[in-house]
Amino acid sequence: MNRSHLIVAADKQKHLDKLEDLKCDTAIINLEDGVFNKQYALDLLEKNFQNKQLRFKNKKIVVRINPLDETGKQEISVLNKLKPDAIRISKIRSINELQEGLKLIDDDIQIALSLETKEAFNNIIQLKIDPRVTTLYLGILDLLESLHLPQNLLQLNNPTIDYILSKALIDSKIANFDIVGFIFQDYKNIELFTKWCNYLKNIGYNSISCISPSQVDIANNIFTTNFDEIEKAKYIKTIFENNKKQGITGFSDTKYGFIDEPIYKDAMLLLKKLHN
Repeated sequence: MNRSHLIVAADKQKHLDKLEDLKCDTAIINLEDGVFNKQYALDLLEKNFQNKQLRFKNKKIVVRINPLDETGKQEISVLNKLKPDAIRISKIRSINELQEGLKLIDDDIQIALSLETKEAFNNIIQLKIDPRVTTLYLGILDLLESLHLPQNLLQLNNPTIDYILSKALIDSKIANFDIVGFIFQDYKNIELFTKWCNYLKNIGYNSISCISPSQVDIANNIFTTNFDEIEKAKYIKTIFENNKKQGITGFSDTKYGFIDEPIYKDAMLLLKKLHN
């Protein structure tokens, strides 16, 4: 499962030292926003991992680079040697930019994109130009700025935010992207972060970006499929497949009511997620 994506500062040695022990499913080593001396951060990252690949057995490693027209190209040249699982490109605006990134990044490294410009948001489906481009990270504050909308719109049950969340999710699913929920900046407000995690899950999101270990714990808990859901899916899989052998693909079950092919497919989708 890939429930929590924790931002880790590339310019802080103590953060890099903790990478292997973090409880997040994905660690995003950050070279972009919030990093003042970007060259120092890149040098520190290279120093820490120059003798081994930037990969761990217990989590996925993604490095968030700066836009290609800033320092992104230089960062890619270093990361190609370190081999993270994925490189996340910031501020993508056009297919041409993405094509340039694909040419620069080694074929054995996946590509993630920060969905934070109005141009990218308007063309999510068209961004699926290569199988290596696997994941979108919704950067909602930057996206609001790009749309010339104020950040105070970011509230639960705000129709504009609901539209952004829904469009990003549905377009990503159509294009076969994984989509990751936005960063909630007020990391001390655990109550509201919990509400946002539940809200995103109810919309259809499977994961969220985090900026603190406490957020990771909450995300891992909320985005984990509970035992009852798993047992229900297993039961539906078994009883449907047994009935199908007898030529029956729609029937009334005493435990879960009417079961047919769409119900079975939904159960299989849940079980498949458990193995991803």
